[in-house]
Amino acid sequence: MTRMVAIALFLTLAGNAARADSENCRRSREYLLGSLSGDLALPPQAYNDLFKICNAAAAMSNVRDAYILRDGGIAVVPKQDSIPATAATLSQFCDTYPRATLRFLTRKEMLLANSIVSVVQMSSGSSTPCKKIKGIS
Repeated sequence: MTRMVAIALFLTLAGNAARADSENCRRSREYLLGSLSGDLALPPQAYNDLFKICNAAAAMSNVRDAYILRDGGIAVVPKQDSIPATAATLSQFCDTYPRATLRFLTRKEMLLANSIVSVVQMSSGSSTPCKKIKGIS
């Protein structure tokens, strides 16, 4: 009986953690589709597709937080900001989403980004798209 309670508690906590990981994906999509609906870089359906990619990125082992960017990129805050850890995350992301762009946010950028709005407005232009990394034309 005690073991069953422990398993149920674990599953509940794991489910809450997964929902918490995708909270900023949801908030960034809501901001983009609600506040910027007339000034979007992509069609609204594209942001719904990006929401799925954002949630998947948020679930990656080295990702603390994930956001949808206005220009169509996915921004992530890494748990470990080392070269091997970010390279592994980028490789995993690009293998799964070869036509997407992943942008790593630095600690300094997160300190300056005081709201979801400031993160969503960031550009992914300085990041190399997965298409280029994978050699897809």
